[in-house]
Amino acid sequence: MGPFPPRGEQLSAWAKKTAEGSARPAFPPVSEKEWSLQRQGLRKKLVEAWGGFPEYAAGLRVEKKGELERPEYRVEKLLIETFPGIWMTANAYVPKGEGTGKRAAVLCVHGHWKGAKQDPVVQSRCIGLAKLGFFVLAVDAFGAGERAIGKQLGEYHGAMTGATLLPTGRTLSGIQVAENMRCVDYLQTRPEVDPERIGVTGASGGGNQSMYVGAFDERLKAVVPVCSVGSYRVYVGVACCMCEVVPGALEWTEEAGILALTAPRALMVINATKDAVQFSVGEAEKSLGEARKVFELQQVPGNLRHTVFESGHDYSRPMREAMYGWMTLHLKGEGAGEPISEPEIQTEDPESLRCFPGESRPNDFVTLPQFAEQEGKNALKVYHEKKVDAVGAGKDLVGALFPKLPERVPLQQRVENSPREEFVRLWYVSEPGLEVFADVHRGGKNAPWGIVLNLNGSGGELDPVVSGLMNRGWNIALLNGRGTGEFSPAGNRIGSAPDHNTAEWGLWLGRPSLSGWVWDIVRLVEA
Repeated sequence: MGPFPPRGEQLSAWAKKTAEGSARPAFPPVSEKEWSLQRQGLRKKLVEAWGGFPEYAAGLRVEKKGELERPEYRVEKLLIETFPGIWMTANAYVPKGEGTGKRAAVLCVHGHWKGAKQDPVVQSRCIGLAKLGFFVLAVDAFGAGERAIGKQLGEYHGAMTGATLLPTGRTLSGIQVAENMRCVDYLQTRPEVDPERIGVTGASGGGNQSMYVGAFDERLKAVVPVCSVGSYRVYVGVACCMCEVVPGALEWTEEAGILALTAPRALMVINATKDAVQFSVGEAEKSLGEARKVFELQQVPGNLRHTVFESGHDYSRPMREAMYGWMTLHLKGEGAGEPISEPEIQTEDPESLRCFPGESRPNDFVTLPQFAEQEGKNALKVYHEKKVDAVGAGKDLVGALFPKLPERVPLQQRVENSPREEFVRLWYVSEPGLEVFADVHRGGKNAPWGIVLNLNGSGGELDPVVSGLMNRGWNIALLNGRGTGEFSPAGNRIGSAPDHNTAEWGLWLGRPSLSGWVWDIVRLVEA
């Protein structure tokens, strides 16, 4: 089974190998019939991975909180109810002039810029589009902008905030798709908007939002994800946001499959040469090369375009101008899709765009963790109504953790000295490619065993509970499991989540960290 990579690199190497070995369906398809079946399966799998969509509110409630008048457009400050009691803060950029005909519209979703929809990077494309005659809707994602836990701008909706949804069976990526589809519902109600001519764009995390809602909602006729497209396999081993993760996706698709769902509608992917590897030009070209086969099957190869800029992670003016041309061609039927020069842009003070400036947001405004709590209570209620007994509940939990049990390879145990006094170090192979260890203290001959999952590695003082058990003569095994302690890779902590990156790798693979740790414990018992 050996040799094994250095401890901090072991889980990354295992995850990458697991990703490469996933038994995904052959892609790209070779016929329209094959694609039709794959397409149905992909859409079904996406909804399952996202945890389904919460029920929509009856009707569509919208509140206007004010507006800003500008010479060529006005900005409306809006609240849109996406789910019962859940309000999305939004700005509508409404062009003036050009008669009373219905306009093409673009949904602008933000990435991980601190100001969210208020950020100058986001404002710039909204103003540019409005000055070019598009109706624009810019929205705050759940957990960000005006919808954060606190009332000030600048919070990050990933890490522990986004993870609060996971125990309910939902994901932040799925919630974003559902809310952005609700925005399309709203755009179709606006008298100024042609309901058949709507597009979506965003950069970074907003690019992922654009890709997913663009793939799933066929009412969106033009989709432009920016600095966000690469490949799923490269997500394994690096950092990404909770809003980008589709649990288990690497078991049944790659990013090429998601991009292909946009066909035969128009898709322009924009990449930067100096971006992170997961959004790199090379990885995007791999995915687009496969997705292009589907556009060819649909006889619309011209509806897919890859545009690359010498740039870092951004939504720069040249990128915006490329997007303007693409939207103008596919939503207005004008031009050849070439870049359109950006009109003069004057962004606003972010505070002036807020529905709730400063500390004025109501105290009963539902935040993401509060929504997760509501969803959790609803899920428990449904579960209890099924009257599942303890045995059935246990089987359900095991089934959720282990849809397929890992390979039970030889333990290959070895013992060495431990840095901890009174302990020895027991190494063993948990599954192919993963060697972990436990620091073991032997107590009395017939004494009970206590196994402790030691997330912080072999350093530091013993937990008082462990010391107390040792003093009572217990046998103790301090498990340093996969991805924790000495096996934690560099940069694993994001915010308050110590295992942020490794946890996400497990989600992509359909192997949550909890199942890995449980398996490490099972194998430790055997050892």
